[in-house]
Amino acid sequence: MLVSSLAISAQEDADFRMEIGGSLGANYYLGDVNTKLYHQSGPAVGAVWRYLFDSRNDLKTTMTFGSVKGNSDISIDYYPTDLNSKSASTTPLKYNFSSYVVDLSCVYEVNFWPYGYYQNYMGRKRLTPFLQLGLGFTYIGENKSMTANLPFGLGVKYRLGKRLNLAFDWSVHFSLSDKIDGLEAPLGISGEGFKTKDSYQMTLITLTYNFSPICPNCNKN
Repeated sequence: MLVSSLAISAQEDADFRMEIGGSLGANYYLGDVNTKLYHQSGPAVGAVWRYLFDSRNDLKTTMTFGSVKGNSDISIDYYPTDLNSKSASTTPLKYNFSSYVVDLSCVYEVNFWPYGYYQNYMGRKRLTPFLQLGLGFTYIGENKSMTANLPFGLGVKYRLGKRLNLAFDWSVHFSLSDKIDGLEAPLGISGEGFKTKDSYQMTLITLTYNFSPICPNCNKN
């Protein structure tokens, strides 16, 4: 009787197809004028939509606004006097910037364990770690340009209620641009693909709401 009741309740829990919500956290950039983790972090805020394939797999789309800034006072090499020559300046690079990025990403999330509100039904847990990997696009406020990025990250999510989810995640976005800071190869060294390009990292807390039940009347009889 108890098992039957749990199974019916779990059906209600499992059969939501989508989530929507918002994120709040911190963002920082890594590049020519910042090489330290979480140095000069700024605020990040965003919107989240998830499509749930099952209790282990989902597709997450996010749009996030994040602050980026840096300064060369930490330690930096020297500007070449001419990018086409081998001569270099003897004056250290002095450069500061403060800007933003707008990130639109679509990532595939894989939960370590089946995720759901009712514990232990088909192995489901209210708390699970997850991995995420996908493709994104970045609008760079410093020079009003667009670039692609490769987001990768991990996190943990907790089912607060039948329809509420709380998640904490970290992600790094490897961009195809070396101009997030407004500087492009200041040392005269450029690379292909993601090599020597700028990146940014986000640490976010997300609250989402489940909606679109798959079969809301399946268990009423």
